[in-house]
This record gives sequence, C-alpha cells and structure tokens, in this order.
Amino acid sequence: MKKETKEPLFHIVKRKDMPLKKQWVVRGIAVLSAVLVCAIVTVITTKMNPLSVFSAVITGAFGSSRKTWVTLQDTSVLLLISLALTPAFKMKFWNIGGEGQVLMGGLGAAACMIVLGDKIPDPLVALCMIVSSVTLGALWGVIPAIFKAKWNTNETLSTLMMNYIAIQIVAYFTIYWEVPKGSGKIGIINQSTNAGWLLEIGNKYLLTIMIAVLATVGMFIYLKYTKQGYEIAVVGESEKTARYVGIRPGLVIIRTMLISGALCGLAGLLLVGSIHHTITTTITGGQGFTAVMVSWLAKFNPVTMIFASLLIVFLGHGASEISTSCGLNQSFGDIITGIILFFIIGCEFFIEYQVIFSGKKKGGNEA
Repeated sequence: MKKETKEPLFHIVKRKDMPLKKQWVVRGIAVLSAVLVCAIVTVITTKMNPLSVFSAVITGAFGSSRKTWVTLQDTSVLLLISLALTPAFKMKFWNIGGEGQVLMGGLGAAACMIVLGDKIPDPLVALCMIVSSVTLGALWGVIPAIFKAKWNTNETLSTLMMNYIAIQIVAYFTIYWEVPKGSGKIGIINQSTNAGWLLEIGNKYLLTIMIAVLATVGMFIYLKYTKQGYEIAVVGESEKTARYVGIRPGLVIIRTMLISGALCGLAGLLLVGSIHHTITTTITGGQGFTAVMVSWLAKFNPVTMIFASLLIVFLGHGASEISTSCGLNQSFGDIITGIILFFIIGCEFFIEYQVIFSGKKKGGNEA
C-alpha cells in the first residue's frame, strides 16, 4: 500500500530572471506600502496628520540650500565608503572594517595638520595628508587580507576587530593632542591659520561631492571593464576556478583590500581635512557599517549606490527633523526610517525569489 504525503503549503524557489520593468513595479509597490504603513503608525501613535510628518522628512533633507548641500555631502561620504567596500564584497571577502579604515585615514590627515601645519607650506601639508590617509587606510585593510590569503583566517572577525583597535588608537592620540589639556578632545585643528584645510572649490561641500562622483565612475569602469575587475569576479565565484585559469586568489585578495582600504582612507581625509577639521573616535558616525547595507542594497552596482546612499542619508536627516519640528522624539523618526527600509530591502526578496503555494497530495513511497 502507498502512504500519501502532503506537500508543504508553500515553498520558495529562486527566480531565473525578472524583467527590469517588473522589478521597478515591485519596488514602487514596496515604497507605496511603506508610506501607507508609516501613515497608519503615525495616526495611531501620535494622532498627527501624516502629511505634516512626511513634510518634515523632506524639509530635514532639502528644506534649505544649506540642508541640501549637507545632504549631498553626507551622501558623498557614505557613497565613497560603500564604493570602497564593494570590490571586497564582490570577491566574497567580507570587509566589515570600513569604520576602522576610515578612522585611520582621518588620523593620518589630523597628524599631518597638527605636526606639520605651521612648519611647511600648505600645499605640502595637503600632499602629506593625502599620502598619510591613503597609506594608513590601505595598511588597515591589507593586514586582515594577508592573514586571509596566507592562513585562511576569518576576515569578518579580523576586520571587525581592527575597527576597535583603530578606535583605541584614535582615542589615545585624541588625549595626546587634546586642546586645552584635560578637555579630552582636540577641537578645531589650526583654526587660526587654516593650515591643512583642503581647498574649497566653489563652496566647502563641492570637493567631497566631486571626489565621490569621480570615484563612482572610476569604480564602475574598474569592476566592469578591467582585468583586475574580472579577476575579482572570478575569485568571488570560485577560488578553484580562479586557480585553474591562472589567477592567484591570495594576490587578488591582498591587492583588492589595498584598494578598499585606500578609498576608506580617502574618506577619512575628507572628513578631517575638508568637513570637520578635527578627529574624534565618532567622526565616522557609523557610516563604515551603514556602507555595508548600501553596497548590498545596490547589489554591488556603483551607479545604484548613488541612490541607495541618498535614500539612507535622506531618511536620517528626515528623522532628525521630525524630532525637532513635530515635537516627537528621535525614536519615532527611527521607527519611520526602519519601516521604509524594511519594505525596500524586503521587496528585493520577491525580486530574487518566488513563493509557490501548493498543498496537493501525491503518492509517496510504499510502506
């Protein structure tokens, strides 16, 4: 006799390929659903008009010329860090150390400003800052890469731990260079002479934006059209295949992490030399970790990362505005941000996978 078995109510299969037009329809539905849920939550919890809350979100990011420039500048920094992490992610090297690499790049810039600011001409100070930031960032990225390439250590753990080492090093030098003594902070470096402050192009925001745009174009070309970009993709697919076609995975890992760390160091240079003109342990604001989400959300596409970075920064600035203009605490703004991101990230599941419902009975093995 045969024993009847019942299939699960549903199962999940990976889609072969969803048309691009349909993908954007799914994303549009996700955004509209997120807005609707946010409106319902707003009415239930605050009794306020949802339109006033949504208006505050837009005002927080683009409510004035200065707010618009700050939004674009913050987007550029986040984009630059995301671009830095992307080559490593494409070869399945999970670089979670962007935060530390940016901090070390910023420390290199700050050291040059403090030590050399009043001793050599400004252009030479700027050149030393660039070299120091890029070198320290690259060094902080390549150390875990060497351990991975030589001894196959866990790069997720090692890059994460490097963040905490970087934080403590920056904390040490913050106390060492503190002004005034006992304050526990450095303050604005060379405020009276502006020595080491990077050149302003048009205004103080434009330099960071221009570098991020150039980095985006460069990374797109590098990953898509160069031999090294091809090698990164092959190593990411299979190290055995890479060795078979003559690619040395260890060398690719080390080289890629040098590039990744150097770009993070460049972001640290901009934070210290162009934006804040100081160094603290919190100067990155967690963007080294946020960049991980941006890179994955954009599916490692440098162009798509522009919009993903802008979305994250837009929601962050909007959440801050909600807490001030609407009289609500920061937590409510974070709730709204979380709902929107949940729907946007969640819709990617339905683009990549298909849920098939069943429930039919079929004959099983003989008992």
